[in-house]
Amino acid sequence: MLFTSFTFLVFVLITFILYYLPIFKGIQVLILVIASFIFYAWSFPALLLLLIVSIGINVLTSFKICHTENRQVRILWAILGVAANLAVLGLFKYGALLTNLFTNFFNINPTPEDALIQTLLHLPLPIGISFYTFQGISLVVDVLRQQDSEWEVKKHQEKYFVHLTPIRYLLNTSFFLSFFPQLVAGPIVRANDFYPQIARKYFQDISWELVFRSLVSGYFLKMAIADNLKDYTFWIAYPYYQSQGTLTNLILLFGYSMQIFADFAGYSLIAIGLAASFGYTLPQNFNFPYISRSIAEFWRRWHISLSTWLKYYLYIPLGGNRQSKVRTYINLMIVMTLGGLWHGAAWSYAVWGIFHGMGLAESDTFQWPLFLTDTIRVVAVFTFVSLGWLLFKLPEFSQAVDFMVTLAKNIEVGPDLTRMAPVLIFSLPIVIYHLPHWPVLTNDRPKPKIIKPVEKSLFWKTMTDLSFPLMLIFLLLNSGSSNAFIYFQF
Repeated sequence: MLFTSFTFLVFVLITFILYYLPIFKGIQVLILVIASFIFYAWSFPALLLLLIVSIGINVLTSFKICHTENRQVRILWAILGVAANLAVLGLFKYGALLTNLFTNFFNINPTPEDALIQTLLHLPLPIGISFYTFQGISLVVDVLRQQDSEWEVKKHQEKYFVHLTPIRYLLNTSFFLSFFPQLVAGPIVRANDFYPQIARKYFQDISWELVFRSLVSGYFLKMAIADNLKDYTFWIAYPYYQSQGTLTNLILLFGYSMQIFADFAGYSLIAIGLAASFGYTLPQNFNFPYISRSIAEFWRRWHISLSTWLKYYLYIPLGGNRQSKVRTYINLMIVMTLGGLWHGAAWSYAVWGIFHGMGLAESDTFQWPLFLTDTIRVVAVFTFVSLGWLLFKLPEFSQAVDFMVTLAKNIEVGPDLTRMAPVLIFSLPIVIYHLPHWPVLTNDRPKPKIIKPVEKSLFWKTMTDLSFPLMLIFLLLNSGSSNAFIYFQF
């Protein structure tokens, strides 16, 4: 059920009305669980079984951790929970890749009669499986950590995982893993952050300004920007890019960077707005990433919930930066390579992760020369990131390499203004969106101010307020053709 469909609008309105009806005040969580199951099963009902299996795995293992006195047994349950989550993810997301590796290594030519191999090669990729699996792992680990840490208990005042009946624990965990606004593409929510929020919600407590701003911004980024840009960045596909000039291909790649940001940030803002309408706070997922001055800063601004998850549940357990420099770089490469493979079962995604891992290592070791201004650094990081997105647009690694070769070969081919101009026009709002946070206009470090802070604050606040009616107008008059969110495939 696409967020941009009329069906989804009706679905949300019905859910919202039932949720806040006084007669249903005691079953608000149950209403959202049922609504989330309907939402997930809408296009492919059979895959709801997989979500239910995932919920069952995490309910059983985390509940056992909660109510087991022996620490070693708790650890065994945690290992079982994490392993089961990864097994489900590995089977459905990486089954085909691993089966291909196996058949190629042993020179096996599968026939239609090879039922097991054919099944593994053609397993469907359940939408959102990477997101709710990571949330399940966070639940298992957070429960274990809370049980083992008196400091954690004191910090949160209560063991909010423990003081629940089995039925209530099942209901809360089902809600945590299936909450429909962020079920299929995040933001990835940590159990420690979400469970304390589970309580009765009241209509009068809704933050309508947050809901309005998030939904309008999100739908504008998705429907008016990303859905229009996709019709032009389409020409990056093989073999079309081979006949286009270097400047045309570079502008199209620039446009794809704008598109993937608008598409994913748009989804996250819609999810945040929808969750706020039901009284729940989801974490910020994007913080103007295209004004980053280093790859490390980029990952503090882009897909923040994923980078935070990787930090707390992979990088730190591996040792983080607490050991030698060499070990730190190895940890970075492991985390980013696995983060790349999280995006898809193709080696191009692993290469993308390695590419960013190298960028993070450079951020840690290489000090930018003082003569490189913030603007040059922002442009350099944006160029690095955009080249990486090529591996998302052209998952066949050979095609991505061929695209780079084409840039060098077609230098004399003239630009195609009919493709370039629309890309630049639809990308302009993203540039303007980032402009108030451009380093030279902020107080990140002492420097002459182009605009006085008070005047700047008032100016950009006024511009922001004026932008919402403009975004609504563009949504009504210039939305692109509906298309699934890019990150649904992950």
